[in-house]
Amino acid sequence: MSKNLVVYFSRIHEQYGVGNISEGNTAIIAKMIAQKIGADIFEVKLKNDTYPTTYTPLTEVALKEKKAGARPEIIGSVANFTDYDTVFLGTPNWWADLPMALYTFMESVDWSGKKVAPFVTHEGSGLSSIPNKIEKVTGAKMLTGFELYGHIAQNEHEKAEQKLDEWLKKLGF
Repeated sequence: MSKNLVVYFSRIHEQYGVGNISEGNTAIIAKMIAQKIGADIFEVKLKNDTYPTTYTPLTEVALKEKKAGARPEIIGSVANFTDYDTVFLGTPNWWADLPMALYTFMESVDWSGKKVAPFVTHEGSGLSSIPNKIEKVTGAKMLTGFELYGHIAQNEHEKAEQKLDEWLKKLGF
């Protein structure tokens, strides 16, 4: 019997297309996946979260981190990572990339023998090259990715669940 894990990074506060939110777009989808397939869940959190709470300044910081190849320190780890067969890796799309904190996580664990199912929330950028970037860092077998507009995750839960169910079915879950 395979064991599944959902790992995600998400943001609250002001977000493009949805305004000020109390639960992140990616967090909503991550929790749906974990509940639907009975997976464990791990949220990647920054040790020193100094990110701006407003949208445009956050994007500026994200771009600076991307250009610098930053690896922000994160809190916690998945102690039993080797026990999991499939990792659902969730991220917002920041400048056609993952937030740098997810690179910190990806580089901290051994992905040998793992399958990765990436899922991305965005407001028009889709998956971009995020699955390729995950594959390059992890070396894991990549499954078909899932992308969803953040405003759908926030405001249209039924539609989000329907799209998610279709994707999970295609993956065999």
